[in-house]
Amino acid sequence: MSVPDRMDERLRALGLVETQRMAEALFAGTAARGLVAPGRSEREASDRIGELARELFGTAARLPGPIVRSGPHTLLPYGPRTPDRVIGEDDLVIAELGSVLAVSEAGFASTLVFGEDPDKQRLALDLPRMFTACREALLADSRLTGGRLHAELLVLAATSGWTPAGWHCGHLVGADPAAGVRDARPDAYICAENDRPLRRTVEGGWQAHWILEIHLVDEHRGFGGSYKRLLDLV
Repeated sequence: MSVPDRMDERLRALGLVETQRMAEALFAGTAARGLVAPGRSEREASDRIGELARELFGTAARLPGPIVRSGPHTLLPYGPRTPDRVIGEDDLVIAELGSVLAVSEAGFASTLVFGEDPDKQRLALDLPRMFTACREALLADSRLTGGRLHAELLVLAATSGWTPAGWHCGHLVGADPAAGVRDARPDAYICAENDRPLRRTVEGGWQAHWILEIHLVDEHRGFGGSYKRLLDLV
């Protein structure tokens, strides 16, 4: 197998960035058209987002569709599907859109908030703020390890009064974020056990690219929010 050259690397990076741009456009369209709204079930909202994806992107959209979770379901954004639920007037809603695009390496999630609950509004604002802080930490230190970035996020969350959910806060592009491989491949995740630099080459000689997944919860009040984007590519 040949080692990728600079053009190969550039084309791959451009493809990842374009996929995220598509997901951002889909999320913007979802919000603008009110496809996720109180009184609508999670399954109905997911179906409508899938229809919009096919309208916007044609054959670039695929099944299964997006994952929409609301209320207490936002505590568990990954794993088996939860029972369908009607979105409430004061709910936080997580929309995971990577699965709706026909690119296996896509990763994208955002959080919508309905109602005027100040804590839920604050969480929706804290998620992108912490993402920016993590990206700036990576840009400032080319030797930053997955373990150190994980620790950085733990401090940011604790300072803001949130609890991070799950054992990792991101993964190598191409890795399965739902796989239970904490002990087998910690270097593929942004987790406490990963002592390798995030900026490195991986199998096949490719540049490592990362998806940061910030999932914060309020365990006492029973809600959470997610924010997932490419970490090292803009």
